[in-house]
Amino acid sequence: MTGKVLMKGNEAFAEAAIRGGCRFYFGYPITPQNEIPEFMSRVLPERGGTFVQAESELAAVNMAYGAGLAGGRVFISSSSPGIALMQEGISFICSAEVPLVVLTVCRGGPGIGGIQPGQADYLQATRGGGNGDYKVPVFAPSSIQEAVDLLYEAVELADKWQNPIMIFTDGILAQMMEPVELPEPRPEIEYDDIKKLKPWALTGYGDDDSKRTIVKSLRLQPDELEKHVEKLFEKYEKAEKELVRVETIGVEDADIVFVAFGTIARITKEAIELLAQQGIKAGLIRPISLWPFPYEAFDAISDKTKVVFSAEMSMGQLIQDVRIGVGKRLPIKLINRTGGIIPTSLEIAERAGKILDDIRGVKI
Repeated sequence: MTGKVLMKGNEAFAEAAIRGGCRFYFGYPITPQNEIPEFMSRVLPERGGTFVQAESELAAVNMAYGAGLAGGRVFISSSSPGIALMQEGISFICSAEVPLVVLTVCRGGPGIGGIQPGQADYLQATRGGGNGDYKVPVFAPSSIQEAVDLLYEAVELADKWQNPIMIFTDGILAQMMEPVELPEPRPEIEYDDIKKLKPWALTGYGDDDSKRTIVKSLRLQPDELEKHVEKLFEKYEKAEKELVRVETIGVEDADIVFVAFGTIARITKEAIELLAQQGIKAGLIRPISLWPFPYEAFDAISDKTKVVFSAEMSMGQLIQDVRIGVGKRLPIKLINRTGGIIPTSLEIAERAGKILDDIRGVKI
């Protein structure tokens, strides 16, 4: 397919995963990502793939674990409470070093919460809700096109790092429609090539039936487990250097700097235009990789800046990483809504302007 086509977010996400090479999808319905399993049930079998509606999110993630172990390229998706149920499986998959692409379409919480958009799963995604020491690279697109590009890339990143890769979206991106340019489909991995491309995969004995391939996360000997975890963290240390993604706008000479990701970053860009009309120059740091977080981008903030704002749809989860990036150089303020309420660009601009006035008033 060439040129741009108008697509709903969820369906574009699913199409991007298929074009990226995923041929296995295991899922369970939950709003606001239901169009993904619906799309996959219809389209994936036509592309030579396998769709299974699992009996629960617990079953879905463990089916994904098994298919990934056999060398398949696997995509799963869910929303906030569903991702919570998958966390144990994701911990197992990280330990076993199995590739997987995970998409979370966030809604308001905690608990069952609501079905409106949210970003209060930031800590769940970036810190991990499963047990033990492990990391998952997390990318947060702010448009459907960027989500398509990241999902397409994530399939190969998962294989390269032998680790789950998470794409963090919300109900706004999932339910809206935008024109997107879809990438060309990648060639499928033929079954006979799996052992060559993925020598760790469970494909049977192969030519040498004296050697068995074993993949496990259980290690009862403490020294063996310690060595394994240390090996994992050597990999994560490399990922921290290679996978950082960030967009910055006007940070070097800004009166104020916003930090925002995903949909709220788009709204914040409109707020920056509103503030410019008032003579306030505002910059933006938009983390695209939530882990690894782009802390070095904060070094570009100048002495001219009076305050840094964390704009988010949560009670202040992103702000924890903002504090690390800024350190003690500047005051940091939270501009937020939660419970599924989406802040407007006017609201963000007005709140930021008032706080800036208050800070300037203190200094006079």
